[in-house]
Amino acid sequence: MRREASVLHLDLDAFFAAVEQRDKPSLRGRPVVVGGVGGRGVVATASYEARAFGARSAMSTAEARRRCPAGTAFLGGRFPAYRATSEVVMSLLRELSPLVEPVSIDEAYVDLAAAPGNDLSVAGVTELARGLKERIAAATGGVTGSVGIGSSKLMAKLGSEMDKPDGLVVVPPGTELDVLHPLPVTSLGGVGPATAERLHAIGVRTVGDLAARSLPDLVALAGRAHGGGLYQLARAEDDRAVVPDRETKSVSAEETFERDLTDRAVLGREIDAMAGRVAGRLRAAAYSGRTVTLKLRRYDFTTLTRSQTLPQPTDDARLISGIAHRLLDEAGTAGGLRLLGVGVSGLSLYAQGDLFALEADDEPTPAQPDVPVAAAEPDVLPAERRWWPGQDVRHEELGPGWVWGRGIGRVTVRFEGPRTPPGPVRTFAADDPALQPADPPDWRADDRPR
Repeated sequence: MRREASVLHLDLDAFFAAVEQRDKPSLRGRPVVVGGVGGRGVVATASYEARAFGARSAMSTAEARRRCPAGTAFLGGRFPAYRATSEVVMSLLRELSPLVEPVSIDEAYVDLAAAPGNDLSVAGVTELARGLKERIAAATGGVTGSVGIGSSKLMAKLGSEMDKPDGLVVVPPGTELDVLHPLPVTSLGGVGPATAERLHAIGVRTVGDLAARSLPDLVALAGRAHGGGLYQLARAEDDRAVVPDRETKSVSAEETFERDLTDRAVLGREIDAMAGRVAGRLRAAAYSGRTVTLKLRRYDFTTLTRSQTLPQPTDDARLISGIAHRLLDEAGTAGGLRLLGVGVSGLSLYAQGDLFALEADDEPTPAQPDVPVAAAEPDVLPAERRWWPGQDVRHEELGPGWVWGRGIGRVTVRFEGPRTPPGPVRTFAADDPALQPADPPDWRADDRPR
């Protein structure tokens, strides 16, 4: 922990949905859900208008549809658009300091102390953050971010979460415990669902409750490494450095159990939960991976791994979980397991269509007036498979737009862009040669009709 509040954490607000609302003026102020549009899809991001109805990331798309009202836009992802916007933001962060650590496509830490001339007083870093937020909004066409600044990564990240969206919280040095201890114990990055359940069982619900527990108690509960880490975090002891341009090689999650487990049903639920967390982190970072790895630590502390490499990269929680289940079947649970982990490696930038493609057996979604929809179609109409809700397109005569809906051999397009008014809607045959997929619009260019 530093003497000055010199670690900045930026978290862009509902990032995927914010980019969609920027590029699609008819969606501004309306609920927007980005993710798998099929019946078995998963929400990647929900706009704050959609969150007001209970939609959230990692929820099934079917559940989000039940919760959200008519008029909600359910869109597939456009990672080239998100990546381009992210690169603009990361370049602005590098103007503040040479030490910028991207955590995901919409999140990064900055070491303000690494740049000479930065005023590291509370007033100085507050003013710096205000200027940063203004520059981000101007450079990205209105995308906002929440900023936290503190004496460590822990406090900076907590600060960025305290006043979302478009927030700014500086935690003055010396006040860390006052801020930290009233928070739910789940606010700490090391407390996942399984750990939280064990902590709640012994009456630990706030970080202050956790700080009141001894180191031996926490080691007995969560293991030496994890328990020791929780002990330090509860006391705001965090000396992790900001590591610039860290290359992500794998994404994983693991749990150490309070007792050795052999029950396949219990272990299966643990695998499902970890696969879900891994898939969520992959989507947040705009990555997919080809190799799924299962890590096991047996009752005698021997550790082994089992892996399977796929022909194509994935970020699908169901696929990751299914492979991990098979790997566990092969490895066996004889004698009991102390630890179980699921990971994905062999990462590459997200390939459009893996997560957001409509599955062939999805049920049609009835169209509603002025609502983007995704409808399944018979296999005799393969041309429709080219189109998905939210996709950028261009028409030979009408110009750029995006797919508003599809079904029954047709595709409906709204013709508008980041700097136009809400545009008209037109419907075409799904195989119309005048309509073609297109690159994302440049929000910095004037795309208004001449």
